[in-house]
Amino acid sequence: MTELSRRNFLKAGVAAGALAGVGTLHAERETATSLVTLGNSDVKVTRLALGTGSFSGRIQQELGQEGLTRLVRHAYDRGIRFFETAESYGQSQQMLAVALKGIPRESYVLMTKVTTADDVDPRAKLDELRRNSDTEYFDIMLLHWQHTGTWPQDTRPWQDAILEAEQRKTIRSHGASVHGLPALRQVPKTEWLQVAMIRMNHKGVRMDAEVPDTDELGSVNEVVEHVKQARQLGMGVISMKLIGEGVFNHEDRQRAMRFAFKNAGVDSVTVGYKNTAEIDEAIDNLNLALA
Repeated sequence: MTELSRRNFLKAGVAAGALAGVGTLHAERETATSLVTLGNSDVKVTRLALGTGSFSGRIQQELGQEGLTRLVRHAYDRGIRFFETAESYGQSQQMLAVALKGIPRESYVLMTKVTTADDVDPRAKLDELRRNSDTEYFDIMLLHWQHTGTWPQDTRPWQDAILEAEQRKTIRSHGASVHGLPALRQVPKTEWLQVAMIRMNHKGVRMDAEVPDTDELGSVNEVVEHVKQARQLGMGVISMKLIGEGVFNHEDRQRAMRFAFKNAGVDSVTVGYKNTAEIDEAIDNLNLALA
């Protein structure tokens, strides 16, 4: 081989290697619809979820069944495979079930949240929620609105009932949705948890303070600290209140997405939408945050 040919050969090899590297980076790029495993559970969700609980579900219910179905199908067509509802969202449960009807059940993740009332049979309530959502199983079941420092002890009957349902394969994984710092501080200490749902944004709007669900700004630094502790212990973290319950402008919505993933390190976020443009924007914002 001549010296000129040898040089050309080496240049071609370097170029091919560079292109292969670019292809690898491109293939591994995270997006809003990338799948991530929630902690030590075996449940994989898209980074972005569609929620049905804006103002306790009122926003989604006001769309009517046709409007919500259009929203859900648009999200699915855009690659979102994670949908969430809750007992306290009222008819949103049944409306989401209708919207998802006909879509292969194994192709998406369904999460719901149960209200842990003392005067209710947990097992009967879990069965009722399956009927409301017209599903044989939930991928994720959360204890809803845990807002005291004693919730891990107070909800043991519910925890036991959920574990029993997992044995029957009507629930795949479990966790809790917490409100207020006293409840949040228990998350890293609670071995039962697989998934934690935690409010998160860069401004502390509608986030956790000493008093749950107060209008005062939450403690962003402490919330982030507990999120990181939970993830280090193998829990999956899903974030909510990314847009400050609808009060953020476009710039702050972008900042909130970036903060949740880059600063706090959450696994997934759920957002409630009222039109398809909001879904498209959330996908764009999360893609930008993950880039």
